[in-house]
Amino acid sequence: METKPPATDSGKFMAGTTSVRRVINEEVMLNKKGYTLGLMLGEGSYAAVYSCQLSNNRGKCAIKIINRKKAPKDFLEKFLPREIKILSKVQHRNIVKCFEIFDTGNKVYMVLELAGHGDMLEYIKLRRSLTEEKARSFFRQMVDGVAYLHSLNVVHRDLKCENILLDAANTIKISDFGFARFMEPQDLSKTYCGSAAYAAPEILKGNMYNGKAYDVWSLGIILYIMVCGTMPFDDSNIKRMIKDQMDQRLCFTKKKELTLLFKDVILAVLQPAAERRLV
Repeated sequence: METKPPATDSGKFMAGTTSVRRVINEEVMLNKKGYTLGLMLGEGSYAAVYSCQLSNNRGKCAIKIINRKKAPKDFLEKFLPREIKILSKVQHRNIVKCFEIFDTGNKVYMVLELAGHGDMLEYIKLRRSLTEEKARSFFRQMVDGVAYLHSLNVVHRDLKCENILLDAANTIKISDFGFARFMEPQDLSKTYCGSAAYAAPEILKGNMYNGKAYDVWSLGIILYIMVCGTMPFDDSNIKRMIKDQMDQRLCFTKKKELTLLFKDVILAVLQPAAERRLV
């Protein structure tokens, strides 16, 4: 006697078929626009980034695909529109370029410059720490990029080693504007953004804060990591971390002792009082 497969198996098969069909349709749509998806470079709960080949051998790029159905409401209503507006506006050699943004209803596609040499965290891990000369070069590029953003009244609010990318020539490319927003000089924010390890004390305390001063603090954390090869503050205990930040309890450990000038720059940037921070 012929038997039918259980209904649950049939449901799984149909769901799998629909999923495959969606992927094929997505690839066809992208191919028509001149993009061929490559390897996945990163994935979150509602977004993924792929390498992408441009048609007619025009090189490579990256595509960030955001799934509207999986994304939280506040992200769709507040953060995503800001990111799209900012990416469409900024143009700087030390900021990842955005070539095109298109929306299919269920998904948003951001076609971005491909920085193929990984991020700053990977770069430092391979070398343990950087020389002052190399760190100075990278830091100058980061400062140039952030100063440009601030000149447009754009604050990033999520600067960290993972969001500092490197291209084939090891040029700095600031990326990921998911928490960025426009802020006038007199404006203050209360939204907690970014990673605790890179957050300024005013953020961790839950105080209203100046976005530009927050970005500067995060740059100081990255600078410290570059030359010391470790985090300046232990974020496993936030209360203790805030106290260490306020006391500027920093340990400058390195095989070769840092120059006094370099230490002074780090201390000036990691100034706990936001109004006195080197901006």
